[in-house]
Amino acid sequence: MMKKKYIIIVFFVLVTLLVIGYNLFLNTLSGMGNPTGGRGPDYPYFITTEPVTLKKILLPKGTKLTYEEQFFREGQQDKIMNEKKLTDIRLPEGETIDWGGVPVYAITKFYNTQMSGYTVSADFSQLPEEKKTKFSELWQNCDGGLGVVVRDADDWNFNIKNITDIYSCSAGYQRYFKEDDKQQEFLDNLYSELRNKIKTN
Repeated sequence: MMKKKYIIIVFFVLVTLLVIGYNLFLNTLSGMGNPTGGRGPDYPYFITTEPVTLKKILLPKGTKLTYEEQFFREGQQDKIMNEKKLTDIRLPEGETIDWGGVPVYAITKFYNTQMSGYTVSADFSQLPEEKKTKFSELWQNCDGGLGVVVRDADDWNFNIKNITDIYSCSAGYQRYFKEDDKQQEFLDNLYSELRNKIKTN
């Protein structure tokens, strides 16, 4: 009887070792060619099949919605997921929406979960000369995404009552570097012009 138990235990140990070895082998293969040596998560995403309003923004058909990493959910999904889990909105190539008078093609939630906000990416090639403002010019001059701090994380619209600050404009201007007066002054001016832009609309 004892011998039979030992055989069963040995069998399960061998099976467990084989499964672990197989998974390690697959992970090694999937990491080949990746500079970090590993495979990044395949975040769940959905491509809209009709216009839809999310985060208080009307989005066109063909918009890619990317969500937080979730168990048993990877890659493209066949239906829209929980808006609370949304991390990235990316419009179809060549399409933009108006955000504060600026054509934007993507909005991405801050990776830092301690902060409530998102980064807005603009396509200034689609902004006509006659529609340029001091706000759009400052934003374009920093040549990068605009980091916006908000009260309500479920509102990604251009809303003065919700926007509390400009946290960053590209990597060149960051609130993080508080001792850098030049960076802080630029962000203060940008935020001031943002508020002026809203007031004049």
